[in-house]
Amino acid sequence: MGASVTSLASVGAGCPDLLVGFCGRTILLEVKDGEKPPSARALTPAEKQWHEEWRGKRVVVVNNTTEAVMAVAKEGK
Repeated sequence: MGASVTSLASVGAGCPDLLVGFCGRTILLEVKDGEKPPSARALTPAEKQWHEEWRGKRVVVVNNTTEAVMAVAKEGK
C-alpha cells in the first residue's frame, strides 16, 4: 500500500509496536495476536499507561494484518 513502517517493539515500556508513515501522516499501531483469546490480547499495564500519557494522535490497536491495513488507510486520509 506504499506505507513506510518502523518497528518500535524493542523500545518496550508500553511503547506501541509499529510506527507507520502513510500519505504524509504518522500512525502508531499496537499489534495484538488475533489468534489468542481476548483476555490475552488486552493491553498490558505499561501499554495502558503509555497510551493514556501520549499527547499525540491516538494509538490504534490491531489484531491482524487486515485490521492494520484498514487502520492505516483510515488514519492516512
